[in-house]
Amino acid sequence: MERTRQSAQVSLPFLIASAITLGMLVLTVVLIGQSFRGMEAAKVSAASAAARQLAISVDDRIHAITAPPSTALAVLSHDALGEAENLKQRLDRLPVLADILASSEIVSAVYAGYPDGDFVLLRKVLSSGTLQFPDAPEGTRYLLQTITQGREGVPGEWRFYNADMERLEQRSVPSYRYDPRTRPWYSAARSSESTELSAPYLFFTTQETGITLSRRAASATADTGAVYGIDVTVTDLSRQLAELRQTPDTRITIVNRNQQVLADSGNRQQPGPAISKVLSGTGEIMDGSPVSRFSADGKDWYGMAESLDALENEGLSIVVAIPSDELLAEVWQALARQTVIAGVIALLLLVIGWFLGRQVGRPLEHLTNQVSRLSRFRFDTPVRSDSHIREARQLSVALDDMARTIRSFQSIATVLNRGQDLNNLLRDILEQIVHIVGQARGGIYLFSRQHQQLTLAVNQNLTLPATIEDVSSNDDDSDIIRVLRQQITGNPVFAILRNRRKRLIGVLTIEMEHGDNTQLSDDLIVFVDEIAGSAAVAIETRELIESQQALLEGIIRLVANAIDAKSPYTGGHCERVPKLAQMLVNEAIQSDSPAFRSFSMTEEQLQEFHLAAWLHDCGKITSPEYVVDKAVKLETIHNRIHEIRTRFEVLHRDVEIEYLNKRLNGQDDALARQEREQAWQDLQDDFAVVARANHGGEFMAEADIAEIRRIGKRTWQRHFNDRLGLTPDEQEALAGIPEAPLPATEQLLADKPEHLRAWGEHLPPVRKDDPRNQWGFDMALPEYAYNRGELHNLTIARGTLTPEERFKINEHIVQTICMLDALPLPDRLANVPRLAGTHHERMDGKGYPCGLSAGDMGIPERIMAVADVFEALTAVDRPYKEGKTLTESLTILDRMADEGHIDRPVFELFIRSGTYRRYARQFLKPEQIDDVDESLFMKQD
Repeated sequence: MERTRQSAQVSLPFLIASAITLGMLVLTVVLIGQSFRGMEAAKVSAASAAARQLAISVDDRIHAITAPPSTALAVLSHDALGEAENLKQRLDRLPVLADILASSEIVSAVYAGYPDGDFVLLRKVLSSGTLQFPDAPEGTRYLLQTITQGREGVPGEWRFYNADMERLEQRSVPSYRYDPRTRPWYSAARSSESTELSAPYLFFTTQETGITLSRRAASATADTGAVYGIDVTVTDLSRQLAELRQTPDTRITIVNRNQQVLADSGNRQQPGPAISKVLSGTGEIMDGSPVSRFSADGKDWYGMAESLDALENEGLSIVVAIPSDELLAEVWQALARQTVIAGVIALLLLVIGWFLGRQVGRPLEHLTNQVSRLSRFRFDTPVRSDSHIREARQLSVALDDMARTIRSFQSIATVLNRGQDLNNLLRDILEQIVHIVGQARGGIYLFSRQHQQLTLAVNQNLTLPATIEDVSSNDDDSDIIRVLRQQITGNPVFAILRNRRKRLIGVLTIEMEHGDNTQLSDDLIVFVDEIAGSAAVAIETRELIESQQALLEGIIRLVANAIDAKSPYTGGHCERVPKLAQMLVNEAIQSDSPAFRSFSMTEEQLQEFHLAAWLHDCGKITSPEYVVDKAVKLETIHNRIHEIRTRFEVLHRDVEIEYLNKRLNGQDDALARQEREQAWQDLQDDFAVVARANHGGEFMAEADIAEIRRIGKRTWQRHFNDRLGLTPDEQEALAGIPEAPLPATEQLLADKPEHLRAWGEHLPPVRKDDPRNQWGFDMALPEYAYNRGELHNLTIARGTLTPEERFKINEHIVQTICMLDALPLPDRLANVPRLAGTHHERMDGKGYPCGLSAGDMGIPERIMAVADVFEALTAVDRPYKEGKTLTESLTILDRMADEGHIDRPVFELFIRSGTYRRYARQFLKPEQIDDVDESLFMKQD
């Protein structure tokens, strides 16, 4: 057959975990992308805002740079320095210049240029944080530079002053040549009535970048008068720009309209490629922002330019260029962190997804395994899932209900097939059927044909009448249900139970009060009817089995009672032994003594033991009645003492005849009479001896045996043929024996050949080497089946039975085993022959029929032996003895236990448990029940 090709399969946990993780990854990528765009825009916007704020700050800074010097310059324009004609007069005004320098950190020099080319400049030695003149004398604070035109010698001189304006040193500087009239600041101020601001440029002496504020003296004209100037360095401005950088490589530059650098965060003199790109506007403008993106120096940059309000004439702008990798460094770090977090979350979600998948998948997987078990007919495991997933739980509940229903069907099948007791069977059937339909209460009625009524057999939590009358076996189902509804309230469903022959056997009722089946439907009724039909067949079968069991029990009791009834002397033995044995077995099961601690019996074993106890003497049915009931030694079918007495009567008559003959012959009458009387007395005495010997006893002395043999040698005359009127058995016994001529002289007591009966074809298989012996018998077999010899019987030393008859009695146990073994007993009763046939075995191995020892017998066999002996000792219906008292019986049992006849632990259990007293109260005569000192018989440690 061509197999269906299956598509690739993925486990549910993997699918859920993958879906969650993939969704998370997609969401993460989108969020990270959006986050990058957002953070980039935020950064760019922040940079743009920072640039605008920087422009404002720089404007404020430039105003702060130019405003104070401008004010100071306005004041200075009215100073007498402008009218000083020689160097001396000008030196007198140095304190004014020093005050201006001291008033502002950004003013690096204050000076005045004159129309004749003279020049006076006072500057700070330490400017912009840098010592501009390293060779200045120690303690120098100010440097005065002067140019005096027309002077002899070197026109340029430098004078060094400390903070108190005390001159420290004066130097002639030939290389210092400077003409103020050639400088732009001078020209601009000369032609203007206001303060002029120069473009940034390199100062002549210090080469610092700065600007110059210049103004002509108040008294000067366009052609005459001095011009004042103040140098303001912008190096500090560059340093402040460096401090305002957002990143280490950020370029911040202030340029004029000619793209000349006024200040640069890196102290550069030229704009450079990045600043030039910003100024040229060639970059990619960011949406909604003045920021452009471009590449320069092998890197990506973000750039922006903002106009400055300060120095409007110069057209100043502040230009910012930020490297992309530095501006977005935090963005990339944030993205890296977000990526790591997203990865951790994705991994966590993968684990959570796998866990959730397992939470969803494990119940389904578990249910799959359990359903696969169902497909393999394994309905014994509950199908249940504790999943929090509603659908999985509902599926598990449905599957569990299905499995429990199937399991209930199996249970019903098991109950129907294996139920042993009808009541338990009915209870189990009701429980299973009620469970299948999802209810909790119900009951089963059984129909009694004798009383024509329904009788409640099993009830499960329902209030039901014990009997329902007015029900006939001929009624149909609807009529029966109508009667039931009149007497049973509630919401019940009924199923009429009928056997194979459609005969009414009972009714099943279930109270419908739970679930969806509270409303009776045709489908539900049909379903219950179908299940009840199987139950009805099982009930019928069980009733038949129990009837057969009762029949078997009845037959067994019939056989036992027949055996007891067969002999008036053993009546009740087969009934009393089972009861006593059952008492002892129950005590052994409950005992915690070491000998019985591990002993137990199942119901079947107890039933087996019960039947064996009842049948333990069933072989006696084959024992000749006259042997079983033999009360005297000469008894066979009748007591042969009468035959012997007749012979004595003949001898008595012969003595009388002899006396008469002596008288006829003339003998003295007195002497003859005396001889006659003596002979008669001898006959009476001899007969008395024979009669006494006929009664069995515990012991017969050798002298008594010799006396019997002496008496037996007396003779008498037989005048009639002893071969007439014989039975075939007697004729067979005399075959081959010549007939004696009449009159024949015979002994008074004799063992004749015709008294012997050979085994013939009836030889029992009791010898160990007998090939027919399949039961393990090991018994001594007498030479003859019977020996009715008169001397042989009268000289029995103990009791009334000959060895042949003793064997015949003992053979009953052989017949018991053979008869029971021949029965087709079921397996549960397979041990009945052994249990019934071992009660004459001994613990020392000297018993019969198999010579078993203690190790070969279990506790039930040992119990049977004790029960059999105790019953025999206390029985009052035995022909050869009287029933003994409890003390006498227990004393004999104690001796038998010492001699290895019976089991000592069972005997002591018999005493310790008080079983002997309970038995005595039921079956013994009051005079047999005496006070027993139990301590005399308890010999175990």
